[in-house]
Amino acid sequence: MPTWAEFGAAAPDLGCFGRRRLEGRVAYLATIRRDGSPRVHPVSPFIGGGSLLVYMEPNSPKVRDLRRDGRYALHCGVENDDGGEGEFYVSGRAFEVCDSASRAAAFDSARAVGYQPTERHVVFELNVESVLCTVYGERRTQKRWPAIRPAP
Repeated sequence: MPTWAEFGAAAPDLGCFGRRRLEGRVAYLATIRRDGSPRVHPVSPFIGGGSLLVYMEPNSPKVRDLRRDGRYALHCGVENDDGGEGEFYVSGRAFEVCDSASRAAAFDSARAVGYQPTERHVVFELNVESVLCTVYGERRTQKRWPAIRPAP
């Protein structure tokens, strides 16, 4: 499954839009509970070293959810009922970042955008399976990645 950097290289306009809509803002992370039902959590995503990352408290239910089943969906917050500056949705699989060098690099990236992680936090990289971008205005426009091709 592609990393954020691989997605961004394949779809640079969507990658830039996603970064603007996610980084330094609250977004909503959906995970899967043990019983299969969805759970939604506010998170503060950030991008560093070519990865889309989140960190969280070790006792958070989202840590248990992602360790058990890495499937996730992440959606940016919007500013108003009109869709604000647009919507960005990404889904894929989360992988816990465990080695100390990668954790340190992730924490440096988080601090660069104003977050304050500590050593106790658990870090996950969110790999990218699919993306949907919606922008509102005179007319609504949507872009997807990977692009969905019409059936022949």
